[in-house]
Amino acid sequence: MCDPDKFKDEPIPGLPDDLPEGEDILWRGGPAWKALAMHVFHVRAIAIYFAAVMVWQITSAVMAGTAFNVALANALFLIPMAFGVISLLGLLAWLIARSTIYTITTDRVVIRAGVALPKAINIPFSLVGSAALNLRKSGNGDIPLQLNGHHKAYYMPLWPHVRPWRLFNAQPMLRGLPDAKAGAEVLARALAAKAGQAPTPIAVDSPEPVRPKAMPGRTAAANS
Repeated sequence: MCDPDKFKDEPIPGLPDDLPEGEDILWRGGPAWKALAMHVFHVRAIAIYFAAVMVWQITSAVMAGTAFNVALANALFLIPMAFGVISLLGLLAWLIARSTIYTITTDRVVIRAGVALPKAINIPFSLVGSAALNLRKSGNGDIPLQLNGHHKAYYMPLWPHVRPWRLFNAQPMLRGLPDAKAGAEVLARALAAKAGQAPTPIAVDSPEPVRPKAMPGRTAAANS
């Protein structure tokens, strides 16, 4: 859902500067806001939580002697709160999706993101030790990048464009892509070309939950 018009003041949407001579754009994409809402902000889990709290509140009240219709009426007051929380998180997911552009060139991956203060994160292929493809049944997915051992990334500056829970070994991630497989194929070929190797065919496995398997070294094989 990237919006190139948001970056119309940039020389190339999604890139902070003009491309150096000899570098070309191979692929550009962005996250789907629904994927961010589901897998970054976990709105489904939050909705289930509020539903469980309502059931617990009604059950507890009825067991304490409160009439069912009264207990139900009291529990319904949680609905506006649940709607407000889920709507706020959905709006935040939409803003992040709208302000994010992922770009793969012949030399690097660029994450252009930031709702209030846009910034560009350049990841040269020379820093990429391995990559992976995490594909979901819905068709959207993620492409996490494992950096070489002597290079480190920091979790908070990258969030939410980072693999979850890798706090001390953060992995930049192209997240919630509606065309994740196509992006992974382009990245595989680009990494292979940069390394002077032939790309390994991509094997995709879509059942959820998915644990991504690494693209071995810089041979540019994206596996899921």
